[in-house]
Amino acid sequence: MDLQGDGLTEAVVASFGNSTDPRTRTLLTSLVRHLHAFAREVELTEDEYFAAIDFLTRTGQISTGTRQEFVLLADVLGLSMLTVGLENRKPPGATQSTVFGPFFVEGSPEVGIGGDIANGAPGRPCLVSGRVLNTKGEPVAGALVETWQADEEGFYDVQKNLDGPQNRGHLHTDADGNYAFWAVKPVAYPIPDDGPVGELLRAGGRGPMRPAHIHFMVTAPGYSRLITHVFAAGDEHLEDDAVFGVKDSLVAEFTEHPAGTAAPDGTTPGRPYYTVHYDLVLATTEETQ
Repeated sequence: MDLQGDGLTEAVVASFGNSTDPRTRTLLTSLVRHLHAFAREVELTEDEYFAAIDFLTRTGQISTGTRQEFVLLADVLGLSMLTVGLENRKPPGATQSTVFGPFFVEGSPEVGIGGDIANGAPGRPCLVSGRVLNTKGEPVAGALVETWQADEEGFYDVQKNLDGPQNRGHLHTDADGNYAFWAVKPVAYPIPDDGPVGELLRAGGRGPMRPAHIHFMVTAPGYSRLITHVFAAGDEHLEDDAVFGVKDSLVAEFTEHPAGTAAPDGTTPGRPYYTVHYDLVLATTEETQ
């Protein structure tokens, strides 16, 4: 059989016609059509084809349990944010979602409200607080708030050789929906750019920087899971986030306080510190259907 042009595409599409799962059939046949159309549009050469295979091979080879290069690839291509937008259509007033990122770790330490998740991480102390509410403004008691972030050197704990976790933890909201914890003030940092994704960014004339942010994942019975960031106002990289994750509604002021002044939780830190307050608003599962 001598298949050329559209005949080849239709033959490959037809080869998936016996899939017993309609969604799988849709995904695979659409992928084939778009992939073939891309190759025709750019007149893909064999050298470029093999370079792409090598790129994907190295992307898999550099990935580990704590570094997911394919997630980074999806992030810098905007696929992560596109998927977030398609999957997380929120009602008015609900906190917007953004990318999950590659550095979440299951089983983070549990802390009480007002506890310290920094655990010795370098950086200026920062009290992070707010409430978890529903779209009616009512508190969501007992919501699980998981949080993680980089230190002032721009690294997550899993990128360093540490004895224990830093700048990550989880807690539950109180009866009024309150959450609070001490961490460090986040800073802008580059995504890992020493692998294939870094090569792609440099080839495209792009930078690797992410603006300063704190990750949140919030869950509660009857509510849709929220995965989001809180970004630091004034950060110079808000307009050129390497993973396109910034939304205006997620930007908050981090306020500096001198040493010896009382913090909102009643403590009096002996060195300068920051505070940020941000309410996280959940949508019910019915509101997101």
